[in-house]
Amino acid sequence: MAPLPLVSGDLLETDALLNLVFGLVGGLGIFLLGMKNMSDGMQAVAGASLRRLISIVTNNRIMATIVGIVVTGVVQSSSITTVMVIGFVNSGVMELSQAIGVIVGANIGTTVTGWFLALKIGKYGLPLLGGAAFVYLFSRGDRWRFWAMAIMGTGMVFFGLELMKDACAIIRDIPSFERAFHFFQADTYLGVLKCAMVGCVLTTLVQSSSATLGITISLATQGVISYETAAALVLGENIGTTITAFIASLGATTNARRAAYFHVIFNFVGVFWITLIFHWYIALIQSILPGDVMRAEVVDGVETFPDMTTAIAATHTVFNVANMLLFLPFLPNFVRLLNRLVPGKGYKEKPRLTDLDVRMLETPLMAIEQSRKEILKMGAGCSKMLTWLEELRNADDPDKALADKLKHREKLLDSMQDELAVFVTNLLANDNPHSVADEARQQLRIADEFESISDYIANMDKFDRKLRRDGHRFTAEQRVALSELNSQAQSYLNEINEGLAQGNRSVLTQTAATSKRLRSEIKQQRRKHLEALSDGVIPPLVSVAYLATLNAYARVRDHSENVAETVSGDK
Repeated sequence: MAPLPLVSGDLLETDALLNLVFGLVGGLGIFLLGMKNMSDGMQAVAGASLRRLISIVTNNRIMATIVGIVVTGVVQSSSITTVMVIGFVNSGVMELSQAIGVIVGANIGTTVTGWFLALKIGKYGLPLLGGAAFVYLFSRGDRWRFWAMAIMGTGMVFFGLELMKDACAIIRDIPSFERAFHFFQADTYLGVLKCAMVGCVLTTLVQSSSATLGITISLATQGVISYETAAALVLGENIGTTITAFIASLGATTNARRAAYFHVIFNFVGVFWITLIFHWYIALIQSILPGDVMRAEVVDGVETFPDMTTAIAATHTVFNVANMLLFLPFLPNFVRLLNRLVPGKGYKEKPRLTDLDVRMLETPLMAIEQSRKEILKMGAGCSKMLTWLEELRNADDPDKALADKLKHREKLLDSMQDELAVFVTNLLANDNPHSVADEARQQLRIADEFESISDYIANMDKFDRKLRRDGHRFTAEQRVALSELNSQAQSYLNEINEGLAQGNRSVLTQTAATSKRLRSEIKQQRRKHLEALSDGVIPPLVSVAYLATLNAYARVRDHSENVAETVSGDK
């Protein structure tokens, strides 16, 4: 009787299929985690620079494009940059004309990933990962830890790519799989469109053009797909990456939706005209690059195409640069076109009081900058309330509209504090650099202090109105004294607001003299008033209201000083 074969052909194919799936899934997971770690680490290290870069974006389309390139190159994700831009537009911080310039630049910035992968350091991925992990685990300094996180992410990216390449090599051992890939060939116009659609769908599913690029490079370098097919897949990835921004724009303001629609139009039009000249375009790329893209090398008995990664990176970059040069002169025309395609709603669209946007939480350094601007608005609002209070108290017949405005501002600051508290608390729930977490906690405290200041200012107006209803008023001498106190309190608050805006750590010592004068003036006025009570000429209601007003100014000073202490880092 003949012996049974140890392993059947079907069993071998099943085993190879399992190795393929496990290798691809594991490699892709490590690759994606590496991209995230690299992005988070770079954002933390370059945080202050990123905040300055975003702030210099102007209506100059070239400057906006450069900012888009640099920011995306740092964060290693065009999706993060585009969603961030949509958040800025939605909050009113960035104009549509600025946003579309940044989006154009983001498309070029994302091509850095391809060149990054073209570095022939794949075999060093694991040592990079291991060495950086030790620094990350045992270093005490924040900056060292985040540099280590970025390098650790780099190692994971290359290690994940190597795993995917090894997995893709198995496809050639599975005849049925290899035949399936031959179905997708970019040898005709229909084939190009078919491959581009596959790239689009794949990018939409994994929500990362970098991941799809990694898979494409893995397949191409192992000879599973041709260079032309890989190039067509890359074109499709540019369309697939617009889905993230489109989803982010749902429920946003009209301008934010216009920015997202521009991203879609920009990529669709670019891919369309390149597919029309696809084979000439591929020939151009091959003529630019040295050597033969399809030249194979045999390493350890395995045939690979090492120059394929460089060719794919060049295809991606030249496409986006050509698209930028085509669109850049016509950006003002696109702004007008988008205004027509997506007309305004004719009413204020912001459902919230602040310009805070949850989309910003994906980029903590930008989110903390947004909340800082809202804190500054609260401080300016308190200063305005002191101006209105002075006008109301000295008027013979108080302006009802101005009184309502002051009450409304106090309620508005209450609501702003609530929105800030929710936003900053959600920000603190993420894994943030210590500097961001510390600033977030400071902002929570400062918002609370400003809200308390607004309460005391509103109370002082209530004391005055109650006196008037009961047929009384502060005496002329008291009004002069209160005007002087109001002026000193406002000057003190304005100095602290300026220090807060500049991030001046010495604001507490620099404003100490003003604080001392204000406290001394309050004590002096309280003492004078108590001495005047013995004359019996001040009605009890006026006396109570005056003392309550002096106490309110003392509390305004206390809460202002608390803001200065927080900015200085004393509390």
